Amino acid sequence: MGRRSDPNHTRANEIIRATIRCLARNGFSHLTMKRLSEEARISQGILHYYFKDKRAILAAAAEHVMNDLDLRAESEFTRTADPKGRLRGMIRACLVVATVDREFWTVFMALWGESLHDSGLAVLNKNTYRRARKSIGGIIERGIASGDFKPVNVLQASAMILALIDGISLQLTFEKKLMSLPDAQRLCETVLLKYLVAPEP
Repeated sequence: MGRRSDPNHTRANEIIRATIRCLARNGFSHLTMKRLSEEARISQGILHYYFKDKRAILAAAAEHVMNDLDLRAESEFTRTADPKGRLRGMIRACLVVATVDREFWTVFMALWGESLHDSGLAVLNKNTYRRARKSIGGIIERGIASGDFKPVNVLQASAMILALIDGISLQLTFEKKLMSLPDAQRLCETVLLKYLVAPEP
């Protein structure tokens, strides 16, 4: 069961934000409808009106986080049409989430864990990664067309780029003092641009 009718999804969004806070604090295994209703300051009846169970809420929270990340990336993209600049914007948007809004990553981690045991969440997780690879692939294709990037297998390159950004972001979530945001951004940019840009003749 998905979200019920609610103009602007105001109440549903409040529940999703409460879910993110609960996941960041206690993890998915300790998430209960009772605790979530208390966190959102609503009755369990209202909570069940919007969501069937906590897995449905996790799915909605994952969609919310991915949409938020897309908006952050789009905001970075408005600053430049240059493929290299867009790649930098994508890197920065993801790393900022890991260092500033770290609780958002707890949603992804919960989704990964539960997708191993729930076919519906597994499909959502797979589609989330396809969506991310498609976004990155668009940047790569634009760079190849403009001559900024060398010809590469776009699907494989997108997967590799996502793996690097995910990996660094996760480590920063676990260990905030591992490196600063600027250092993490420079590291990713150096590795990826060295991979995508042909060496000078």
